[in-house]
Amino acid sequence: MSAPHRLDRGHTDDLMTFLAASPTPYHAVANAAERLEKAGFRQVSETDAWDAETAGASASGSGGKYVLRGGAIIAWYVPEGAAPHTPYRIVGAHTDSPNLRVKPLPDIGAHGWRQVAVEIYGGPLMNSWLDRDLGLAGRLTLRDGSTRLVNVDRPLLRVPQLAIHLDRAVSAEGLKLDKQRHLQPIWGLGDDVRDGDLIAFLEEELGLGAGEVTGWDLMTHSVEAPAYLGRDKELVAGPRMDNLLSVHAGVAALTAVAGGSKLPYIPVLAAFDHEENGSQSDTGADGPLLGGILERSVFARGGSYEDRARAFAGTVCLSSDTGHAVHPNYAERHDPTHHPRVNGGPILKVNVNNRYATDGSGRAVWAAACERAGVPFQSFVSNNSMPCGTTIGPITAARHGIKTVDIGVAILSMHSVRELCGADDPHLLANALVAFLEG
Repeated sequence: MSAPHRLDRGHTDDLMTFLAASPTPYHAVANAAERLEKAGFRQVSETDAWDAETAGASASGSGGKYVLRGGAIIAWYVPEGAAPHTPYRIVGAHTDSPNLRVKPLPDIGAHGWRQVAVEIYGGPLMNSWLDRDLGLAGRLTLRDGSTRLVNVDRPLLRVPQLAIHLDRAVSAEGLKLDKQRHLQPIWGLGDDVRDGDLIAFLEEELGLGAGEVTGWDLMTHSVEAPAYLGRDKELVAGPRMDNLLSVHAGVAALTAVAGGSKLPYIPVLAAFDHEENGSQSDTGADGPLLGGILERSVFARGGSYEDRARAFAGTVCLSSDTGHAVHPNYAERHDPTHHPRVNGGPILKVNVNNRYATDGSGRAVWAAACERAGVPFQSFVSNNSMPCGTTIGPITAARHGIKTVDIGVAILSMHSVRELCGADDPHLLANALVAFLEG
């Protein structure tokens, strides 16, 4: 008999809170860590020596553990009696989203306007950033080597669109944006642009002394709050659903199963940074972060290389990322027989050219988890005439030699500053992830 849903529309309410509080990958992992701490998880340091207690396998070290590195977080729970060769069940996701990021020399301006120099991160729908009230958030590194999170979550910047009177062809020929010239936001007036003004402003915001900030990773975000949408509020509009929706669901699923003493697998959440630009970084899925932590967990629990090989051979990863719901105005862009609908349940992503990692045996794992959870799921393939996107799925499978299945939630307006999903799909995904982690 199908298990009842453990999470309901209240999960979606909480997702909206998580999205609003996580304007950057650094904030997302900090908020994830806070939720894990409340569930009994404890942070471990990569620079410390690991033993069974550190890895969470002893009585004194019982409970979940997690590692933070930049904008990535890896969390796991070792159930009682787990052997060193016990396989993992991994929910993989990513914390980054396309946006506008501050350049090393941010203070620019022209014609009486003060502006902030930005660079394009990932592949945003650039038009969606025009005429939005934007905040500024990120990570500041101080002179003593410590870091501070900053979030100016109020209207601070704006990328103004050119009036139609000065571009009469825009309606007929479409909007054409030059990434260098047309996307630099304004944040004030004046001809006296001075180097250091933006960072001095942020130092004042945080109550820091002048010159304390020596490094920064800053990005813009829309300050418009997530909201229910539609006559019956069956939709949710909000920022960064790609892919904080999956990060949030993964945290909820991991904390739901932690404490289970009869789990046949070690449940893991792996939320990486830099998926939107190729995953090749020390915090990306194509880096050594996940493999190193899983290996250290095996060895800290007394395992050998043989145990590590056995554990990885039995491991399955669900790469959870948003996908495309059928668009009512552009249905011809989709495969004619695969039309995922919002609130129809999470999607299974398939591409025979391995842009997604799903194969038939992986489909069976996913189908079994959805059946146990009582969650419907849909299938997604791209139109043969359209290039297919990709995810951390194939990267994870190839780098670690573990079975990986690509899944997610179908949305509209992907890579927009404000995306759209069904209000039921987030909790349907989370319930399926719970069943998957429980085995």
